Amino acid sequence: MIGAAALERVLAGHESGAWAEEALRALDDREDFPADAVAVLDDAGLAASYVLTPDRDFPALVALIRTVARRDLTVAIAHGKTFLGSVPVWIAGSPEQTRELAERVREGHPVCWGLTERDHGSDLLAGELTATGEENGGWRLDGEKWLINNAGRARLGCVLARTDPAGGSRGFGLFLVDRDRLPPGAWQVLPKVRTHGIRGADISGFVLHGAQVPADALIGGPGDGIALVLKSLQLTRTACVGLSLGAADHALRLTRDFVTRRELYGRRLGSLPHVRRILGRAAAAVLTAEAVSILATRSVHALPGELSVTSAIAKAYVPTTVQDTLGRLAEVLGVRGFLTTPPGGGFAKLERDHRICAIFDGSTVVNRTALLTQTPRLGRLLRRGSADTRGVRAAADPSLPPAPLDPARLTLVSATGCSVVQSLPAAVEEIRAQGHPRLTALAEAVLERCGELAADLADFVPVGGGLPSTAFTLAERYERLYAASACLHLFLSQAGRPAAAPDDDAHRLRACLAHLLDLPDDPAYDELAQTLLDWAGPAFSLLDGAP
Repeated sequence: MIGAAALERVLAGHESGAWAEEALRALDDREDFPADAVAVLDDAGLAASYVLTPDRDFPALVALIRTVARRDLTVAIAHGKTFLGSVPVWIAGSPEQTRELAERVREGHPVCWGLTERDHGSDLLAGELTATGEENGGWRLDGEKWLINNAGRARLGCVLARTDPAGGSRGFGLFLVDRDRLPPGAWQVLPKVRTHGIRGADISGFVLHGAQVPADALIGGPGDGIALVLKSLQLTRTACVGLSLGAADHALRLTRDFVTRRELYGRRLGSLPHVRRILGRAAAAVLTAEAVSILATRSVHALPGELSVTSAIAKAYVPTTVQDTLGRLAEVLGVRGFLTTPPGGGFAKLERDHRICAIFDGSTVVNRTALLTQTPRLGRLLRRGSADTRGVRAAADPSLPPAPLDPARLTLVSATGCSVVQSLPAAVEEIRAQGHPRLTALAEAVLERCGELAADLADFVPVGGGLPSTAFTLAERYERLYAASACLHLFLSQAGRPAAAPDDDAHRLRACLAHLLDLPDDPAYDELAQTLLDWAGPAFSLLDGAP
């Protein structure tokens, strides 16, 4: 599998061709698919990273997605959709299904994921596309899927279909459909849908008319579809954080370049206190998103049984935080953030493109709802203070090689809650021992918020028929605790190494905690703003040497 640094070099080598910013903007203006840019990724072998094997490094996969996304989100989403469409097979496919699909994916064949329908959106249990069993053991698929990425380009589709007319949680199956093996007219592509962002992506749909597929097209059992989708989403939602982090890298670079060149009142814009405070807060927000992403992606290996919680937190927190950050940075760019040509022209496209990241694979509301369904157990375990400390240490230390990836350990509900949050008191105790007075004060303030939330969760009981708005505030507070704990654990994992410089880097953690505590005037923002202005690498990161 190609590494992130090597992929960065490949893309840099095409900056005057298919990956030129002006060329990608022109395609966006025409709403044309970025075929040449996608071909560069295919030639680089990126698709091979989408094949999940036990030795696959999930954080490395997300780093690759981030590398592509920091240059162009449309291309990253278009190419990365193959991973999303393939995941159900990596989780529950037969050895033959897995082998055949791996060969096709490595060869560069796009794969789509046919979940949503025109009248039902994310309500998968209302899906109407049917799978009818036939006497020969095969299935006949009939119905429509809509707003499907790569619906027109993909030769393979993982399609959710109703196998039982009564529906229900055991009334659906997932089928790997090969268009090349269907008779003419059985798979009809719907017209491309014009979108606000990612304008060049192949967003459309398809209609299946009497599409006869063999028995071995079924992934798992005929009633496994919904459960398999939910487990697959734990991986795809976690992978999606790479898209938002790449967008954040791009936005920070555009803003950094602008403020270091623009003069106002005879001074560089980046030297003005108000601008530096905005930059510092924006940078702190991005670093908290990265901390969540690191812990979540490494939890795929270290804490897979808790991924039903972790993935919902990551998919709700990271895109939302990055989108809010884009709004902050737009204040600095001013009118240049609205231009479609340089200077600043890339920001308008970036901001439009990123909006979809908070919607697909479950919107922020959907993910917070998923989190709220587990809050009674999360609250009890938070008050009890139990945690898988070994798993947390493995998730928080990027220097440790990940354990073998085992999708069989994914569960629909976490029996152990969320160890990253539940281990927060222990992390704060370690911070006290480090001897950083300001950092300790911030960490203790976070711990106080943790106690308040634990008490509030004790009184919360999720009910059917819709959740009150106050419930979503609880979910958001839990996400912020996860982010704070992730920041603390990452800092502690680096502090004991001879090469680490905790005294120099503590301002990053202080700024992150100040952001999560919503402290608007912490001096750590100014230090972090200078770190951003001095930044020279491709990724703005908590970790030195990050790809």
